[in-house]
Amino acid sequence: MDTDNFPTDRYLVEGIAAERGLALRWIEADPSSGVTTAQAAGAISERTAVVVLSHVAYRSGYLADGAAITELAHRSGALIVWDLCHSAGSVPVALDEWGADFAAGCTYKYLNGGPGSPAFAYVAERHHESFHQPVQGWLGRREAFEMALGYEPADGVRRFVSGTPPIFGMLPLRGMLALVEEAGIQAIREKSVKLTEFAVAAHRELLEPLGVVLASPAEAERRGGHVTLEHPAFRELTQRLWAGGVIPDFRAPQGLRMGLSPLSTSFGEVLRGVEAVREELVRVV
Repeated sequence: MDTDNFPTDRYLVEGIAAERGLALRWIEADPSSGVTTAQAAGAISERTAVVVLSHVAYRSGYLADGAAITELAHRSGALIVWDLCHSAGSVPVALDEWGADFAAGCTYKYLNGGPGSPAFAYVAERHHESFHQPVQGWLGRREAFEMALGYEPADGVRRFVSGTPPIFGMLPLRGMLALVEEAGIQAIREKSVKLTEFAVAAHRELLEPLGVVLASPAEAERRGGHVTLEHPAFRELTQRLWAGGVIPDFRAPQGLRMGLSPLSTSFGEVLRGVEAVREELVRVV
C-alpha cells in the first residue's frame, strides 16, 4: 500500500491488518506523482501477501504501469488488487491481459453515473471457486429468491454480490456505458489526453505566472484524466469557484483538482474554468 493512496483504501487495509495481526509495508509515494514500477519492486518481497494500489492516483493523476506491477506481485507469490476509480472511462484497462487478481472502482467519475451510481468489482475467473465473499448477502446466493436456509454461493461472479443493487443509480449508467462502448476507450483516451494537455498549457500561460504549480505528471503518457494544481490560496478559493459555477475538487493541503470527463467536457469549458481560477487568484495574490 502507498502513503498517498485514496484514504478509504488505506483505512480499509489498516483495519484488516490490525484485525488479522498482519504488517503493512508502506511505499512512500510522491503526492505529485505516484507509485513507480521501481518503487513497487523495492517493496514487494516473498513475504508480501497482497498488493493494493490505484491504477490512476487520485491526487496527481499519475498512471501506474498495471501490467508490470501485476507481474512483480505475482513473481513474489502475492495477489494484487487495483483501485480503478479514476481509471474507468478515462484510460484503457486490461485486467485479464495483466493477469490481475481483483479490482474495484466507482462509476460516478468518468463513467458519469452521477450521485448514487453503483460501485463495481472484478474477480479474475480463476478465483471464482476459491474466493469467498466475506459479507454473504441474499443476492449472491444460488436461487436467491427462494430465500432458503443456508448460504450456497451462486455460480460465477454473481456470488460476490451482497445486497440489492441501486436500481435508480444503475439505469442512467446503462446509457453511459453504451456511449462508452460506441465511442471506444481508445478514442476516449485520445480526447482525454488532448483535454489534459490543453489544461496544462492553459495553466502554464495563465496561472504559472501567479505562482501556481503543476502537481500532476507533465508527460501525457504518465497522466490519467485529471490535472491537479497547487497554490496556498486554493483552499480559500474553492468555495468562491463553486459559487461561480466552476466545480473543481480541493485536495489538502493546497491542491485544486480538475476532473476532465472526455465525453462531456469541452475545451472551451476547460479554458473558462482556468480563467475563473486566474480571476479569483488575482484578487488575493
